Amino acid sequence: MDFSVIGKKIRELRKLMGLSQEELAEGICTQAQISKIEKGDVYPYASTLYLIAQRLGLDVNYFFDIGTTPRIDYVQEVEEVLGSARRRMSYSEMLEIVKSEEKNPLFTQNKKNQQLLLWHKGIAAYILNKKNRDWSISCLKDAISMTQSSEKVFSEREIEIYLSLGTIYSEEGDFDAALNIYKLAKEHLELLPYVKDVSIKPKLFYNIARAYTRQERFEESIEHCKEAINYCIKKDNLYCLGELHYHLGYNYELENKIMLAIKYFEKALFIFKLQKDEKYIAFISDKIDKLKVVKE
Repeated sequence: MDFSVIGKKIRELRKLMGLSQEELAEGICTQAQISKIEKGDVYPYASTLYLIAQRLGLDVNYFFDIGTTPRIDYVQEVEEVLGSARRRMSYSEMLEIVKSEEKNPLFTQNKKNQQLLLWHKGIAAYILNKKNRDWSISCLKDAISMTQSSEKVFSEREIEIYLSLGTIYSEEGDFDAALNIYKLAKEHLELLPYVKDVSIKPKLFYNIARAYTRQERFEESIEHCKEAINYCIKKDNLYCLGELHYHLGYNYELENKIMLAIKYFEKALFIFKLQKDEKYIAFISDKIDKLKVVKE
């Protein structure tokens, strides 16, 4: 941990906010201690660093990240680009980014950063070539083992990697194995006192719902869709909201509850139009039209 980097960043942010050392220190520590921290002369207590982060409007993990990773801004940018490619299902782009960074010391010399690349490499390798199934599974398991120091509580990223692992089993038709992994991820998600990424639960529940549908366990699938939708609304989060409404409608269609199916397909369509997500709009519109004809 390089505390001199943390000190410099505290000084930079303090000045950016127009705070004096005395104003930053008020109720936390002495002005002299702030001065020493900014110079890198002393190591701040975790509690002191937490309070400083709060005053500066930051998550304390930001300081731990920049203390362990030089150029954290670059690493965060790569993480954002990979996340964007993953959400857009642009797997070739994802693999290219991984290849361009996997020899970069910022990633090879930091397990957490190396894990990021290995996770996305495992996803892309499977999607682009289904023959890579076993290698991809091994890749994701290796990514998890890089940071998993305890089986008691998983980190948010570890839960997401488990989600990716479950998705491979689901794609291969092994729904029991997929659900076992999803349930493990769900248990650990519920153990976290605070979840920073509010997209994790909707993604997880959507994948659980899909697996249940494939097993013709429609009511369990419906239950997970509804819980995830309520969570999205509570958190003001649109991520997966369209997919969840569509899948809820799909379950009702399979149960021959046509009016309910149309209701949720129309809600899904509205959300996808709002998000300007063209890949679903024509398909769902056509589906609604056909169901209305059947109903008549």
